[in-house]
Amino acid sequence: MPDKVRIGVVGGGFGAAFQWHLHPNCIVEAVAEMRPERRQRLLELYGCEKAYASLDELLTDDRIDAVAVFSGVPDHARHSIAVMDAGKHCICAVPVAITLDDCAAVIAAKERNSVRYMMAETSYYRWETILVRELYEAGEFGDVLYSEVEYYHPVYDGHAERKALWWDPEGNRTWRYGFAPFLYPTHSTGFLVGVTRERLTKIAALGWGPSDDPGVGVGRNVYDNPFSVGASLMQTDRGHLCRCNVMWGIHAHGERAQWFGQYAAAYMPGCAGQPFVVQRNGKPDITELPDYLQRLPESMRLQSGHGGSHPFLTNEFVNALIEDREPAVNVYEAVAMTAPGIVAHASALQGGPQLDVPSFDRHSGT
Repeated sequence: MPDKVRIGVVGGGFGAAFQWHLHPNCIVEAVAEMRPERRQRLLELYGCEKAYASLDELLTDDRIDAVAVFSGVPDHARHSIAVMDAGKHCICAVPVAITLDDCAAVIAAKERNSVRYMMAETSYYRWETILVRELYEAGEFGDVLYSEVEYYHPVYDGHAERKALWWDPEGNRTWRYGFAPFLYPTHSTGFLVGVTRERLTKIAALGWGPSDDPGVGVGRNVYDNPFSVGASLMQTDRGHLCRCNVMWGIHAHGERAQWFGQYAAAYMPGCAGQPFVVQRNGKPDITELPDYLQRLPESMRLQSGHGGSHPFLTNEFVNALIEDREPAVNVYEAVAMTAPGIVAHASALQGGPQLDVPSFDRHSGT
């Protein structure tokens, strides 16, 4: 790789939430977006002069080394594969895919093209997760025997974000309309996989949804999805337990986790008032987070959404390319966060039987 990564940014929604233009080793070479107003927004934000109306057009640009894919979830696998088959590195919004076959196809594309792939999972770089991961790696938790990971996003009538998420400005349904909660699992599973690197291997899940609710699209959607609420119990490859929830239709909000180890426990703050604390055996509690901004290039030391994670995701992807290494949330970690949700949805559709999650790690041959 050259000293500067030339990146193309696809998607004018969440794609405008990252700091590519502020990284000292990155240049935004071009942007792509179907809607003219959002395309203009990307041009102004990233200070570039080249814009395309589609990903296909952008991929013909030989000056682009890597592409940031922030399209709708149903397109993630197809778009990521197209990027990698064009010989370009790829960072993609969550999740990797919505079927197990597509998870395997994304891995295959990464491997046959010898490029880098990263999933932009925000929970990995929430500051609480950074602290817990480093304490775990230092041995302060021992084994994490049980964890509770959850993502709650209310969409009931009257919620300020509902219309913008479920309908576009022209009144058409977006991909989010009726989308199954467990097919968007990584804001939950990332809290465990991203700390201990365990694999979630067995899952029993249940779902609930009103028979016909236009607020969440349940009962009449392109996914044939009946659920707005999903709860599950998962087991890891080390025999540890994890309660994993993803829910749209409840009065709660946020992405959070609780980790219970042999020698320590950590609690993220919650919407009900739970304070942040790490309790340790024989050591003082930790109630304040370190200032992790100092780990970033000076030009990128700014606050962001999703627990301050955005500049860290930006920095990690660019650095991985410059240093010619795999990024932290590489394709195998990304699928390990994604596939359990796909299996959980299948379990819920069947009434809750325990199902196995296939392994997609390199050694498995999958």
